[in-house]
Amino acid sequence: MSDQPARDFICETLAKRHDRKQFTCGVEALDNYLRQTASQDVKRKTAAVFVMVPEDEPKRIAGFYTLCATSVELTGLPIEIAKRLPRYPQVPGILMGRLARDESFPGIGRLLLADALSRCVRSADDIAAALIVVDAKDAAAVAFYQKFGFLLLPKWKSRLFLPMATASKL
Repeated sequence: MSDQPARDFICETLAKRHDRKQFTCGVEALDNYLRQTASQDVKRKTAAVFVMVPEDEPKRIAGFYTLCATSVELTGLPIEIAKRLPRYPQVPGILMGRLARDESFPGIGRLLLADALSRCVRSADDIAAALIVVDAKDAAAVAFYQKFGFLLLPKWKSRLFLPMATASKL
């Protein structure tokens, strides 16, 4: 049984009202990204940043993730996946560049990922994307994503992907 009371969360785009200074996930690069770079990426349209906030603390960031467009070389995909796709040199996808949760909110990583996957599936209806791609920071992150069906890209040690068709079934 968890010591944490059940809470409801809302996921929304990063805004000035969100308290980025209080966020601490334990990975300095991710903390610094949210505090110093995220809003610039949003302004420059290089990444969309989504924050998960508790309903009862709407300024507090419990976690965040980023999404942007990407592509993967068809030849870089496993053969069983590549043979189901058109023979274009590049396959369109959505990159989940960062995903982190504040240390004060254990267990919401799954909720962040579910929201990100849902957003990717909805977006792929409007702007074609065959894959969701993630860059895992370490072996623990690779294992986290693999629990949800992500597959390693053969030519990369820490880049994984999930076919959009699989994500839509989740």
